[in-house]
Amino acid sequence: MEVDDTDRQLLAALAEDGRATTNDLSATTGISPPVVEQRVTGLEKRDAITGYEARVDYGELGFDVTAIVQLTAADARRAEVLDELRAADQYVTVYEVTGEYDVVAVGRFRDTAELNERVGELVTTEGVAEVTTAVVLDTVADDSLSPLRGD
Repeated sequence: MEVDDTDRQLLAALAEDGRATTNDLSATTGISPPVVEQRVTGLEKRDAITGYEARVDYGELGFDVTAIVQLTAADARRAEVLDELRAADQYVTVYEVTGEYDVVAVGRFRDTAELNERVGELVTTEGVAEVTTAVVLDTVADDSLSPLRGD
């Protein structure tokens, strides 16, 4: 799908404030309200915008540990392992990947004891051959719109 500079401006403004009104978006971007309305509706219809959600500060809610969990799973059980990770409350993002591991998941945990408990459960899950965990020290960049800036 092609997006132009106008679409990029609107997507960036919505990423900053998903609750922005048409008039707010117009004031932020300098694009007239009728064009804002038309463009946003078009982006929604083309599924470039699939919904609006709140950005959660997990640390403020007591989830002080973020971890990247990588695992290998037996081919016969991979779908079930992915389903289990998808259903687990702690994992906010789960990727099936190529390379050394089969799955990479980003998890949010209250503390290292909870992380240790959840990883221990993964290690004993049927079909999981290997689990590697890295605790995130700091979020250096978290910008879902970066790919749109480079055209």
